[in-house]
Amino acid sequence: MPTLPPTDLFTKITAQFVSRIAWWAKLSGNVRGSVWALLSAGVAIVQISLVKILGETLHLTEIIFFRQLFILAVVLPVLVRNFPDAFKTRYYGLHFLRVIGALTAMLLGFAAVINMPLADATTIAFSKSFFVTIFAIFFLGESVGRRRWFAVGVGFIGVMIVMQPSGEGASFGLYGLMALGGAAGAGMVMVIIRRISQSDTTITILAYQSIGVGVVMIIPAIWFWQTPTLYELGLLVGLGSVSVLVQTFNIHAYRAGEASAIASLDYTRLIYALIIGLLLFGDWPDTTVLIGAAIIIGAALYTIHREARLGRKLTRIEENTGISGADEK
Repeated sequence: MPTLPPTDLFTKITAQFVSRIAWWAKLSGNVRGSVWALLSAGVAIVQISLVKILGETLHLTEIIFFRQLFILAVVLPVLVRNFPDAFKTRYYGLHFLRVIGALTAMLLGFAAVINMPLADATTIAFSKSFFVTIFAIFFLGESVGRRRWFAVGVGFIGVMIVMQPSGEGASFGLYGLMALGGAAGAGMVMVIIRRISQSDTTITILAYQSIGVGVVMIIPAIWFWQTPTLYELGLLVGLGSVSVLVQTFNIHAYRAGEASAIASLDYTRLIYALIIGLLLFGDWPDTTVLIGAAIIIGAALYTIHREARLGRKLTRIEENTGISGADEK
C-alpha cells in the first residue's frame, strides 16, 4: 500500500528508536502496525484541531500555504538528492488531477473542520471510502459488484443522517457539503495514487504534490495575508510538524501490519475527535450524528473486508492532502 513519506529522516529516526526496544520487536506485525495506526489517528485529529484553532484568526489559504511550505522544507533535501529523476513520470495529467484533488480535499475539508463540530466533520470525512469505490471505476477500470454498491448506498444514507437534510442539524448546509466535497477530493487522490504508483516512485509522487499545492496557494495566501503572531506562528509550526508525523506513523503502520487490519483502525479517529472536541471546543455530537457514524463506519469496514477478500490493493493516503482527510487529510 503506497503512502507518501515526507522524508527518510523521520522514518529512520523512529525506526532506530523502536529497534532498541527488545520487547517491541517481539510483537507480531499486526500488533505493532496497530499501535502505529492508533498513534497516527490521534495525531491526525491533533492536526485538524490545530487547523480549527488557526482558522479562527487566519485565512484558510494562508494556513495551507504555511503547511505546505513546512512540508516542502522537510522533503527538499530528498528532492535535491534525487533531481532530476524525482520529476520523471508518464502521468503528467494524473499528477495534475491529483493536485486538484488534494486542493479540493484541503480547502473544502479544512473549511468544514473550522466551521463545524469536530466529530461531525470527521464523520462525514469517512465517506472518502465510498468515493474511492466510485472513482476506481473511472480511473482504474474496476468492476464493482452488487455487495459493494450496496455498502456505498448504505454509507451515504449514514452521511445524510449526519447532515440531517431537514435543516434541523448543525452539520447540514454549506459546510456539510464542503465536508462531503473534501471527502470526494481525498477519495480521488487515493485512487490516483493507486494508479500512478504502479510506475512512479514515492519521491516523484511527493514532488509534484508538495510543489503543486504550494505554488497554487501562493497567490491566495498573499491576497488574504495576515502576519501571524508568535502564538499563531508556533501553531503553524506545530501543524507542519504533526502533518509530517501523521505520514511517518502511517509508513510504519503499513510496513508492519496487514493493510486490511490497519485501514480499519482509521475509524478510531472519531473517538479522538469526540474527546478533543469536547475538551477544547465544548462540542458533543447529537445522537443522530453518532447513529450516522455507526452506519458509515460499518459500511466502510465492509468495503475494506470485500477489498481484502477480493485481493485488491487497498490504498491509503494521509495527505498531505491532508487529510487525512482532511489528511488527510
